[in-house]
Amino acid sequence: MHLLEGEKVTKSFGGLTAVSNVDFYVDKGEILGLIGPNGAGKTTLFNVISATLEPKSGEIRFKDKKITGLKPYQVCRLGIARTFQTVKIFASLTVFDNVRIASLFGTPHRVSPAQAEKSTVELLEFVGLSNVSFVPAAGLTLGNQKRLEVARALATEPELLLLDELMAGLNQTEVAQAMELVRQIQGRGITIIMIEHVMQAIMNVCGRIIVLDHGLKIAEGPPQEIANSKKVIEIYLGEQSHA
Repeated sequence: MHLLEGEKVTKSFGGLTAVSNVDFYVDKGEILGLIGPNGAGKTTLFNVISATLEPKSGEIRFKDKKITGLKPYQVCRLGIARTFQTVKIFASLTVFDNVRIASLFGTPHRVSPAQAEKSTVELLEFVGLSNVSFVPAAGLTLGNQKRLEVARALATEPELLLLDELMAGLNQTEVAQAMELVRQIQGRGITIIMIEHVMQAIMNVCGRIIVLDHGLKIAEGPPQEIANSKKVIEIYLGEQSHA
């Protein structure tokens, strides 16, 4: 049994089909990469998995249970958390309170205030933000805002974490740190699907990669196979190399 599985998932916006009959799966403990040109349907697929959007057709199952049609908070409490392409933090709240709220309200079981505080302290230490715990979130650098989103997602105690362009806008040092953080999250027993345009990260961190183009799955396989695929190079990697 796969941890998460989608069959013929389709999502349209008017006459535009953003995701078209996509089959996918991720197994427990895996890091799956999701790549493709801008507008390929990657974030739309994340939105469908996390129930922000409802698919036009197809079905998604988590631990063999159908989750299509659930509300986002229900999907979260089942054990699927996510970050966002454009950071969505509670800017006026402190870093600490951003994570504490997720611990109090996002987990599959009731958490006491004391437990939430303990979890928050541990997670801020884990992502490297303990020294800015009581700074308003709006005052963080972009890199640290992304780390805060990760900590907040982890506070919901997920089994599966969806990372949407965690490394976008980061410098080389920050990318290396983010890659290490992803590996450490996997080390905690959490399965990861990551959308990323930073090929260095995708090729070094992921065990398997799915490539989307215009909503269609055009390739799937280990990083080396994807890197050597003529079709992928023409559609995506070639475009990256000329960027």
